[in-house]
Amino acid sequence: MTDNGTDLEERIAHLERLAEDLSDEVARLARALAAAEARLARLTEREAERELDAGASVPLADQRPPHW
Repeated sequence: MTDNGTDLEERIAHLERLAEDLSDEVARLARALAAAEARLARLTEREAERELDAGASVPLADQRPPHW
């Protein structure tokens, strides 16, 4: 029969590892999201400049969506 204290220590160790793994994954996803947001901002700016160069009166980035 296993010692109850040993079982608890093993479960705590497992939960600590799980918490660390989840923390690492959240940090990775936060970096990926920040990179995607930065890329979206650059693409939006590039498209707005292209719209201005094409003679549009209001840059695409400054236009309200049709559902507003």
